Amino acid sequence: MRIQVDSEKCEGHNRCYSIAAELFDVDDYGYATAAGDGQVPSELEEKARLAADNCPEYAITITD
Repeated sequence: MRIQVDSEKCEGHNRCYSIAAELFDVDDYGYATAAGDGQVPSELEEKARLAADNCPEYAITITD
């Protein structure tokens, strides 16, 4: 599984980071990006889905 954050949709609410800090990086302005290359370890897949579901802008995409 891999996550990606659409930088044009992200408005910096940081819900993803609050839910799964291991999977997201946040810049000085609060905008999120996927940590590393976006690859999600199997033990964090549920957190990745929860983060995507809680994004008010639907800026997080999950691919298998």
